Amino acid sequence: MFSRLAILLMTIVLAAPALAQTAPSDAPRIPNFWDPQDRLIKPDVRALPRMRFLTVTDFPPFSFVDDQKRLVGFHIDLARAICAELELLPVCQIQALPFGELEAALRDGKGDALLAGTAITPATRRNLDFSKRYFRLPARFVGRIDTSLQEPLTRALSGKTVAVVAGTAHAAFAKATFDRISPRAFPTLNAAFAALKADQVDAMFADGLATSFLLQREEATAAPCCRFVGGPYLSKQYFPGELAVALPKDNRTLRDAVDYALRSINDKGIFAELYLRWFPVSLY
Repeated sequence: MFSRLAILLMTIVLAAPALAQTAPSDAPRIPNFWDPQDRLIKPDVRALPRMRFLTVTDFPPFSFVDDQKRLVGFHIDLARAICAELELLPVCQIQALPFGELEAALRDGKGDALLAGTAITPATRRNLDFSKRYFRLPARFVGRIDTSLQEPLTRALSGKTVAVVAGTAHAAFAKATFDRISPRAFPTLNAAFAALKADQVDAMFADGLATSFLLQREEATAAPCCRFVGGPYLSKQYFPGELAVALPKDNRTLRDAVDYALRSINDKGIFAELYLRWFPVSLY
């Protein structure tokens, strides 16, 4: 078991690359996981007869079916951007399948890449290759709209009551890392958020993606209650949610091509455009 100090240091180190693209405090932060020293070569894959991405319909805002029955989302736009960078738009295809069928479909040659949040584990690495990561799902603190809380939150939240969702990795992380807070467990995220709105707790610590949906809903009201405070928290031990493109095993050329496209999309500002489009309440 890591010590509290070790966990906190690991979190700070992991968070640093994600905030490499600095922005004014009132502007959305765009995550950037790329090493500026990396130099990637563009393989020529224009001879591919197709570039078919396989995804799902139940992973908003990454991929889902909208009110007009269209498959939309961050991953859908990212797939098209990858095709554009590799000069494959004429043969670019996107198909949705149930999540449980994706790996078998890729293995059977029914697709060329997975954009569906496939977990990167020793088990999945036995059958799949993965591109370089392009996204991570952070944890965040949330306070009321008029809160004075600011970094360093470890000091600002000393002795404060913080809502967490019982039984989650985020609750375990908060307990292990922030020994000066007083965590209060709730059965669901909605219940924890309701307690924050009702001024029954001083802050909430939870999954950034799920919480961003609640904050986005609040922003649509006349008087939003709450906002993210402080920065993102990333931990490979507690919430290792890295997103990368899953690819057929041992196709080095395709993997290098996708890596090149992802880096180019980032450097040209296309990733930032897609991020702001699909994450109006920034996770970072």
